[in-house]
Amino acid sequence: MKHEVGRRSIKRMRIKIADAPGALGAFTTRLGEFGVRFGEITTASVGRSSRVRDVDVIAPDEATFDRVCDAVRAMDGVDLLGVTDVVRERHLGGKIATKAQVAVRSLDDLGIVYTPGVASMCLQIAAEPELAWRYTAIPNTVAIVTNGTAILGLGDIGAVAGMPVMEGKAVLFDLLAGVSGVPILIESRDPRVIVDAVTAIAPTFGAIKLEDIRAPECFEIEERLDAALDIPVLHDDQHGTAVVVLAALLNIARIRHLNLRRSRVGIIGLGAAGSGIQRLLTAYGVETIHGADINPQMLARFESFGGRASDLAGVMTAADMVIATTGVPGLIKADMVRPKQVILALSNPDPEIDPEAALAAGAAFAADGKAVNNALAFPGLFRGALDAHATRINDAMKIAAAKEIAARAPEGELTPPILDRELHAAVAAAVREAALTTGDVRHSRRLEV
Repeated sequence: MKHEVGRRSIKRMRIKIADAPGALGAFTTRLGEFGVRFGEITTASVGRSSRVRDVDVIAPDEATFDRVCDAVRAMDGVDLLGVTDVVRERHLGGKIATKAQVAVRSLDDLGIVYTPGVASMCLQIAAEPELAWRYTAIPNTVAIVTNGTAILGLGDIGAVAGMPVMEGKAVLFDLLAGVSGVPILIESRDPRVIVDAVTAIAPTFGAIKLEDIRAPECFEIEERLDAALDIPVLHDDQHGTAVVVLAALLNIARIRHLNLRRSRVGIIGLGAAGSGIQRLLTAYGVETIHGADINPQMLARFESFGGRASDLAGVMTAADMVIATTGVPGLIKADMVRPKQVILALSNPDPEIDPEAALAAGAAFAADGKAVNNALAFPGLFRGALDAHATRINDAMKIAAAKEIAARAPEGELTPPILDRELHAAVAAAVREAALTTGDVRHSRRLEV
């Protein structure tokens, strides 16, 4: 069933269901006929002959969910008591807030953290600016900057509409790496405006994370900011995705006893993600990369970095490992998949080909953007860069992150679980070491080490 990109319906149904063998199984089987998936199923209350359960239902779209509700109402032994929009409920009031890290219980406390005590810290930093990296929140704060021109699979919907995504990134920063992420929304499609705005506010932050900015503007913005600032600037759609793709390919190469550097890799979609993947794979040493894109400008850029330009059919024929980042659901047909090919169809929320369909067509490995997700990379990548007081995030740091992610994947999996905090701590340590080894750190940090 095809459905509108980004319109999946996630709702919580409260049902009263008979407390009898097979009752819950019959309920889930009936809903499964509509192509829905289930999240949590919890018991709200228990009666003498029935239970009240809360069931999280993930439907392809609103129309399908409405039909599911009709089906539930028609079932014997099941009463639909209510429906909650859990996504909307969870976003009520926003997902992030600024919180104090020090206690203020008295006027004496206030005098220390604010006036008059704070004046001495201001004067010390004025005399020795590097002290800001020890006595302020700057080195633990990352700007999450977007203009809303490439939000998920939704496209150009504007910066404010993209705020829930930026808040989500900030939640992951805090949860997985203890980093304070601050969304910065810039309602402009002019790279000069974005560069000037970020440059002006950059002293507030230890690093800049560019997010969901469309190509080709994202390339210019990142390059100009990276040249202008002495703190790391990283476009996550390019480089975070590239790190996790490299990690997945490293594991595939290990499992299949392949030399990744000599494998034929194909990239379908050469925008932000595709470009970042090409550049990191090239930095790692992959010798042959085929690429396809409907935009001649993106193809020309791809060739300028050593890629072999082709089309969709050509990439599918030539490549042993195919990575798709087009944002076009269903682009890759099952009959295009060659036996033993690797297919990473990474567009979210709907891949270019479902992994199950690719495997059924003969692929040796197949995964989508839920498994190969940049959230595996960016928390530890930025944590390590901040800990090193890095001035940039270089290829050595990205490759170190990819190797650590690959090494921590459970047996039989391409990547580890996103919510594994030990993973992100290990990635941060590897990135920090790579930064210190390459010397891309602030002078004061080198002296300290």
